[in-house]
Amino acid sequence: MTHPTDESAPSQVPAPTAGQAHVDALRVSVERLRDLAARLTEQQLTGRAYPSEWTVAQVLSHLGSAAVITQRRLEDAVAGHHTPDDFAPGVWDTWNAKSPLAQRDDALAADAALLAQLEAVAPEDRDRFTSAMGPMTLSFAEFVGMRLNEHALHTWDVEVVADPTATIPTAVAALVVDNLDLIARFTGKPTGDTTIITVATPDPQRGFTIDLTPETVRFTPGASNTAADLQLPAEAFARLVYGRLDNEHAPVDVHGPALEILRRVFPGP
Repeated sequence: MTHPTDESAPSQVPAPTAGQAHVDALRVSVERLRDLAARLTEQQLTGRAYPSEWTVAQVLSHLGSAAVITQRRLEDAVAGHHTPDDFAPGVWDTWNAKSPLAQRDDALAADAALLAQLEAVAPEDRDRFTSAMGPMTLSFAEFVGMRLNEHALHTWDVEVVADPTATIPTAVAALVVDNLDLIARFTGKPTGDTTIITVATPDPQRGFTIDLTPETVRFTPGASNTAADLQLPAEAFARLVYGRLDNEHAPVDVHGPALEILRRVFPGP
């Protein structure tokens, strides 16, 4: 027997799963890195990456070791355990000893394993998730966002070797740009300038204020983006904060004194 549908009852829209947008964007970045790195020869792996002090294999090793460490922290956080302080150094030693080909192959495997583990975290565990990182306590979305930022920028470090016009994909950059305040507090360096610089990004539309004194850098997201001192794509601003927006890799129409000051504030690797 069928029953009539009460069309007057409000439809129930499921609440979004915590951090799902970040997990989805990370999947895009993981697949992008796999497509880029899987075909590289040993000669290409031992060539210089964007940070000139690292080879491409070392960038991949950094992502791989970070994946192992992040997965352990994820598992411990879900279980309510503390990750031992001596866990990370042992992982770094192991990865530093690998050959370039092993660094690549093992990094892609560890990257995929971490993504699978993040995707498998149940909604109720995501909601109650917390993870300590220095003075910060991260939610699940922030935890995944930290990995997403790192992954997106280091994937660019690999891609730009063969393609100087490479950019961070728009869908990924849209989330990376909203997580820059956590990074800017570490990457920003006082330059002796006393000034306030406003930055606007389209797609997504965001505004930021960087308040400089001779001793401090204060980075504030959410400020007005009208009549900004500097306007540039979100992915380019993310790379600027990570010290990856030199003249060769910047949009051709982005220039001016505000950009030059911010390049000194965020010198990068």
